[in-house]
Amino acid sequence: MSPGRFPPSGSTSTDFGSNAKPLKQHTIIFVPHARAKFRKWRLSSLQVGLIAATLALVTVGGILATIAYFNTSFDRGELEQVRVENSDLRTVNQGFETSIRDLEQQVADYQQRIHKLAIVAGVTELSPSEEGGIGGPGPDEYDSAMGDQMAALEGTLIEMNTGMQMLERKLDERYSLISATPAVTPVRGLLTSGFGYRSDPFDGDRAFHRGIDIVAPAGKEVLATGDGIVTRAGRVAGLGNAVYISHGFGFMTRYGHMSRIHSKVGQQVKRGDVIGLVGSSGRATGTHVHYEVHVDGRAVNPRGYILDGTGP
Repeated sequence: MSPGRFPPSGSTSTDFGSNAKPLKQHTIIFVPHARAKFRKWRLSSLQVGLIAATLALVTVGGILATIAYFNTSFDRGELEQVRVENSDLRTVNQGFETSIRDLEQQVADYQQRIHKLAIVAGVTELSPSEEGGIGGPGPDEYDSAMGDQMAALEGTLIEMNTGMQMLERKLDERYSLISATPAVTPVRGLLTSGFGYRSDPFDGDRAFHRGIDIVAPAGKEVLATGDGIVTRAGRVAGLGNAVYISHGFGFMTRYGHMSRIHSKVGQQVKRGDVIGLVGSSGRATGTHVHYEVHVDGRAVNPRGYILDGTGP
């Protein structure tokens, strides 16, 4: 393109007055490769400016459109990511609600089992506080209700832990009581003399018999009838070779007329441990075991504490 000025007499110029300045003209020439004629266009400076402005506007518009497109794409990506995250959160919340319901059911089951064990342990009340219900939340109270549920479960678990500790102590005490209570016969044999008044086998006088006599072969093992500690082991007037066992909880048992003692003072014994052998030492007419049960220092009928019978 080559710029140039043309005289007023040209066909493309117009006079608007004697003082008007002629417009600058620009010529665009296209030179074909073949033998075609030259093509040329004349453009005024105004036209060139308009074309340049149009091209600039188009370029700026394209740049702005490109920026807007990428920004829109980025926003759409973020929006999709937020949508996916919200969906994941809803799934997590649903799972959380299900877990809370399952946990509440498990807590209720454990509470029932604890109350049943409490009955066995002889505990009438594990906690002075009452169990509270959990209500459903409204739409605007969801987060608060979830927190209340968790707080309620936490409080329930604390109460259950306290109750379990108390229950463990009570069960230990009950187990110790059961283990310590004389509950079996010291030797299998024949019951020949019961508890209470009887004729003395030596002089025939009426006398109070504080235990029972069980006839068994000499040398047969004599067993402790409950857990306890040996408080006496040796010769006792009238009972011969005798063993005394303190079981705690107010229980004490005595075993007499043994031929040999297999325990010593201070020894801890369990129910069924061998403490001696059947004999006829002391004031006895034959081989047997004299067996006594004392509760709170008072002799009681041992047959009430023999749960396995006394037959051979």
